[in-house]
Amino acid sequence: MHTNFYDDHAQKLAEQYLSKTFEEVHAAWSEFLPPILNKPNARILDLGAGAGRDSRYLAEQGQVNDISIVAVEPAKLLAEIGQQQTQGLNVKWVEDSLPALDVVCRQEVSFDLILLSAVWMHIPKSERPRAIRKLANLLKPGAKLVISLRHGPSGDERKMHDVSTEELELLAKTVGLSVVLKTEHDSDKLGRDTVHWQTVVLQLPDDGSGAFPFIRHVAINDNKSGTHKLALMRVLLRIADGHPGAVIRRKDSPQGVRVILPVGLVALYWCHQYKILIDGHGLYQTTRDEPNMGFMTDKGWHKLTSRAAEDYRIGHLFVGKDAIALHRTLSAAVKNIKDMPCKYITLPNSDINVFEVDSKTVRARDSLFLDMESLSQWGEFSLPETVWNAFSRYACWVEPVLVSEWMKTMKGYRGNQSPRQQLAIVNSLDWLEAKRSTAESRARFDLLRQQQEQQCVWSGKVLKQEFAIDHCMPFARWPNNDLWNLLPSDSKVNGQKSDSLPTAKKLKDAKFRITDWWQQAWTDDDTQSTRFFAEANIALPGLTINNTSIDDLFEALELQRGRLKEMQQLREWG
Repeated sequence: MHTNFYDDHAQKLAEQYLSKTFEEVHAAWSEFLPPILNKPNARILDLGAGAGRDSRYLAEQGQVNDISIVAVEPAKLLAEIGQQQTQGLNVKWVEDSLPALDVVCRQEVSFDLILLSAVWMHIPKSERPRAIRKLANLLKPGAKLVISLRHGPSGDERKMHDVSTEELELLAKTVGLSVVLKTEHDSDKLGRDTVHWQTVVLQLPDDGSGAFPFIRHVAINDNKSGTHKLALMRVLLRIADGHPGAVIRRKDSPQGVRVILPVGLVALYWCHQYKILIDGHGLYQTTRDEPNMGFMTDKGWHKLTSRAAEDYRIGHLFVGKDAIALHRTLSAAVKNIKDMPCKYITLPNSDINVFEVDSKTVRARDSLFLDMESLSQWGEFSLPETVWNAFSRYACWVEPVLVSEWMKTMKGYRGNQSPRQQLAIVNSLDWLEAKRSTAESRARFDLLRQQQEQQCVWSGKVLKQEFAIDHCMPFARWPNNDLWNLLPSDSKVNGQKSDSLPTAKKLKDAKFRITDWWQQAWTDDDTQSTRFFAEANIALPGLTINNTSIDDLFEALELQRGRLKEMQQLREWG
């Protein structure tokens, strides 16, 4: 896109764009708008937001229902004008562009409406298949994608590519989008005789990606002489649900966009779930006559028998012989994942592998702090973005299917036929989260309270005697004991909040007190700060591996609040 042109002529272009109202420009598809604006907490993406005319209108109309707008504009000076136009409204401005949309994708959110007004003609034909895949993957099931098509010359130095409804329809079909509106040619609202417009509205049916049938096929129909396939599927689901920040990047492939994760993290979770199954219950995971699996070596796995499954989590430090053994265990697990489930899980009726591992050799050392940086040493794991999205958005429906099939598979193995083992299978697949513990944060609060007054983050009340440590994102609905999620609260207020999610306004109003607590309790201490950011950067969406910004972290917390509200329909408080 010609960002220099838009910056060089920002003021003139802004005046031109703002001379026409949203209603004038978008009358052709306005019938689809009321259900979106009437939906509480709906999310809209305005791509090529320009001077902010459309974002401002959508934010104003959706204000009563807490509609949020993400306005994307690559031209900085034009975006500055747009920010002025939308000041005080629920509009977040992002510098990004098609076809990559890297910044938007890192937020790990989906949208009820995506609007591309006067954008498509800037995208070269060769980049349009990638662009439409990106857009489809950002839609919620049932959501709308509105694209306006400009016909006619640019009239200036900007390069504009030919567009047609026929081409767009064919592209839409390849990613499972259906056409719900295609308008006739309409005259230009700015009175340019050589320019005409059409509008196409596309819709994503529920799970238009085909990811659900694939997941069901692997879970239920695929041949399983061992539990490797089910284990990998559950590991990926757990990462997608609990660690949206684990995505290193996205990349294009002939089969579509792929999500890249640190394979060391996949291996860590792999060990986490097998630890209780095999070391805890002695349950066989294959048809072989011993419970030991290929990655369980004498110099690795069997040196860690004193360790619990809960130790295999982000933010933990292994030292000495345990660190060396864990290095070897993760290396063996990466190899096992690559040689077993990744090799044998293919697209239906195809020999194309769904999951890929690009592994690296890692030398065992006597210290291993578990975070994104250290777990990236082992290389990369990639999976289709459609499968990642299905795991992320529908974890609470997909996981019971995987667990049920895993239990059924284990019950059929010859090594698991004793009454004790059959009974153990029933509870053996409970994912061992860190226990709901606030002891560490309570101790920190007591120490800080001796130095200066401390406040309830929600009410601002000074906490003198009784206090509570609240899970900002409710533990009962999203089990997370990370330092950033534990906040000091008045006991009465904490009881009122209970297992509810703070409203967007309640969270925003508490920003200063929350960030002040984070700073006092954790980030001013170098040792605690390392762990604090390691946990936050992988648990929250949109943060980089090395992020140390409190403001960026709070923004990511707001995004995660919206994701949990959307995906789990949680009750709100405040």
